[in-house]
Amino acid sequence: MAGLFDKQAEIYLDARPTYPSDLYSMAAALTPDHSLAWDVGTGNGQAAIAVAEHYEQVVGTDVSEAQLKLAMPHPRVRYLHTPLSITDDELVALIGGENSVDLVTVATAVHWFDLPKFYSLVTRLLRKPGGIIVVWGYYDIVVSPIFDPVMKHFHDTTLPYWNPKIQYIFDAYKTLPFPFESVGLGCEGKPQPLDIPKETSFEGFLRMLRSWSSVTTAIDQGVDLLSESVVKEFESAWGGPTLVRSVIYKGFMLAGKVRL
Repeated sequence: MAGLFDKQAEIYLDARPTYPSDLYSMAAALTPDHSLAWDVGTGNGQAAIAVAEHYEQVVGTDVSEAQLKLAMPHPRVRYLHTPLSITDDELVALIGGENSVDLVTVATAVHWFDLPKFYSLVTRLLRKPGGIIVVWGYYDIVVSPIFDPVMKHFHDTTLPYWNPKIQYIFDAYKTLPFPFESVGLGCEGKPQPLDIPKETSFEGFLRMLRSWSSVTTAIDQGVDLLSESVVKEFESAWGGPTLVRSVIYKGFMLAGKVRL
């Protein structure tokens, strides 16, 4: 889905939740070697940098040049722009060659991919045996009994403006094809739950909503889903504009290895 988040790249940088460090520790514990990892749909590099704490080299790739311009530098992370025009053979060579990658990670992005093409690349690139793919995402945000129904109502207003592939997220990856052998952290049809805690201000929460592709798509069509009245309703349910809250993003993950 090239360009889907280009317009809101700067908002996206600081609005989305930070994934828990134990997620990366669990993933790293699954691979016997820690030489090379590939973070796909790397965006601003949040996951790539966390993976680099466990691997000697990380390649972070994205189809969005706008996102990569904001990617956070790290001595063990190499960022690459991978336009849709790049061939599979070119991409495999860029990453490190067949049978070279210990870990593939995709943070809240795999649902946008051309899945058969992507999974074919993963199968070529992962070490066999030993290589692991881990994908995860999040959907619901749990704030409070007063706030959560307001959020549900707002979410319903966004439905006409999402790309159809978002349904995988709405289904918490339960319907996401994932043709890999289970390694004990979720499997096709049965993702593992993943709670993602975050301390956030009301303004931070609004930035997160403004980073949604459905919100920017609606604006392009002349519809402001975050009108002044909607923001006021959110603010009241939140408990005021200056309150910082502990919220939980309800996540889910799948991990697997190539079937031999």
